[in-house]
Amino acid sequence: MSNKRRLHPAAIFFNFVKTVREAIFFIVIGFITFKDESYIYFILVLSALLLLFITLSVLSWYRFTYQVVDDELRIEYGIIIRKQRYISKNRIHSIDLTAGVVHRIFKLVKVQIETAGSGMSAEASLKAVRLQEGERLRSELKMLQQIDAQEEEVEKQAPKESISMRRLFIAGTTSGSVGVILAIAAFGFSEIEQFIPDDFYNQTFEWVIGLGIAIIIVLVVVILLVLWLFGIAGTMIKYGNFTITKNDDELFITRGLLEKKQLTIPLKRIQAIGIQESVIRQPLGYATVYAEVAGGSLDQGEDFSTVLFPIMKKDEIAEFLEKFLPSYLSDHNNLEPLPKRARKFYIFRSIILFLALVVGVFIFFPQFSWIPGVLLIGSFYLGLLRHQDGGFLTENDRLTIRYRTMSKHTMIMFHKRIQSYEKKQYTLQKVQQLATMNISIIGKLGVGKHFKLKDLDEDHVNQLADWYSYRK
Repeated sequence: MSNKRRLHPAAIFFNFVKTVREAIFFIVIGFITFKDESYIYFILVLSALLLLFITLSVLSWYRFTYQVVDDELRIEYGIIIRKQRYISKNRIHSIDLTAGVVHRIFKLVKVQIETAGSGMSAEASLKAVRLQEGERLRSELKMLQQIDAQEEEVEKQAPKESISMRRLFIAGTTSGSVGVILAIAAFGFSEIEQFIPDDFYNQTFEWVIGLGIAIIIVLVVVILLVLWLFGIAGTMIKYGNFTITKNDDELFITRGLLEKKQLTIPLKRIQAIGIQESVIRQPLGYATVYAEVAGGSLDQGEDFSTVLFPIMKKDEIAEFLEKFLPSYLSDHNNLEPLPKRARKFYIFRSIILFLALVVGVFIFFPQFSWIPGVLLIGSFYLGLLRHQDGGFLTENDRLTIRYRTMSKHTMIMFHKRIQSYEKKQYTLQKVQQLATMNISIIGKLGVGKHFKLKDLDEDHVNQLADWYSYRK
């Protein structure tokens, strides 16, 4: 049994920031409402609120305690209503350590504990503890004993892979994050536009128009270049110092330059392994390896899929899987392709929207009809690629499927991980003896993750149904 412990006093700061962030919407609304009249009252109310937030943050820190008793972690918290939470060691799936900029300044970490019942948030979160305390707590909760010299030598020989700065730079340059940044920037501008004085806005607009087409094109190119550099920086900050290590029945991932994250992935929670080849990376021969992991939460700021390695050459993937996940080593280069008669369906679904757009623009704005025309050609080619890349392969109790949206995805999963199998067939497919296969697995937050392969040969869909149902 350990004594009751409190978090590091820096947790007061994190509590305060969280409270302000949750109230920022109402603070902004109040500022907009009272910015012209009764401004002094707004300042007084805001000062009182900040004082209240600070008081609540201090009390929350003081009333929060934790201790390990026998085989469980006990947490007590609550300012007015006292709450107790008991988490058994046997229920703990992963314990992750995260260190943001403030954490690293004071040599602190955030400890996040996840169980099978974790939803949108972690089962327990210790916002600020000393690094040594976080590591001690993780070892104690995972029932790890002190290792001797021989075990240390075994640990050193554990499979390990790191990413080089050159590969990290390539990952940033091919991340395709410019579109995401543009969308965020457009949303941000739409929100702050109301605060820009009309005179300043109109003068700026007239100045831009007066620059001429050539200057505007140069400005657009410069802006896109800056956004591209931001995308590179974001990728390198997120995946800097990326290292994956396999230890017994778990994978440990460490990454991040500003915010250092240590993620634990139990092998038994991996539902499928994916290989993603984006439109930009595929011609260069690069791909991303990721995992669909059951359970977990969104507290870590992770995507719904967990990246096992940000970028690697496609011909290196087999060696990577053999080292870390040998049971997922699949012959995904020899998949059963889609039938040729399915090609017209893929092309039609890909071009139908742009075909309607071409007609509309040609009628109302004929001078701009070349724009959707170019998009129509691109969508036609995308339809060909989607048909060409689709396929599947069964190897005993393992299934591999490949499909393309914009990026090409190859998914490898085991029979026991598939939660449901569904066959769909509409009238035109039935005439062509085609059908659609839809399979589901458990994904993050415990929700379903679905994979669909359209216009397979009907016999192949029936064979897969027999394979899933153990029918002969």
